[in-house]
Amino acid sequence: MSSSEDPSASSMVHTRLKGKGTDMLSEDRAIKNQRAMFVYAGCLLLLVGCGGGDEPYRKPTAPVTGIITIDGQPPKNPVKITTHPVDGMDQEHPSFSHCMTGENGAFEISTYETGDGVPEGEYRLTFQAGQMNLVSRSYSGDLFKGRYSDPEKSEFTLTVSGTDPIDLGTINLSTSGQ
Repeated sequence: MSSSEDPSASSMVHTRLKGKGTDMLSEDRAIKNQRAMFVYAGCLLLLVGCGGGDEPYRKPTAPVTGIITIDGQPPKNPVKITTHPVDGMDQEHPSFSHCMTGENGAFEISTYETGDGVPEGEYRLTFQAGQMNLVSRSYSGDLFKGRYSDPEKSEFTLTVSGTDPIDLGTINLSTSGQ
């Protein structure tokens, strides 16, 4: 007698299929619940982790621009310009202002983003005319042989008071030491 003729065999097959269907439905629900929990946890982490969108502390800055010449000519390679606070680095909110000259020796000093300027304070400026290695992203050598690299001996000072733009004009640096 075949299973199609035997009523007990038919109910046994139906029960097995029904059992598998129930198991599959339970697995689908479990997967959906698990996904919902991950989405909920992700949203919770975003809300807690963002902390209300606080921005890092940024001091107000004044744009500082100028032009560098070397022996009366525009530099052939970019010159690195660094500011050094006379009173030392601010320990609570340290910042670092620097730049590289562009074409024709023009520069704009940056602290937080390109050209934004320098925070209030008194600074000594240092200069390095080297070569930029694009592969290692390092700057080495000094056409000035260290003459303008010591902030303690620098004759170039900058005083920033407020946020008004400052133009340092043309700064002529010499390779001969005179």
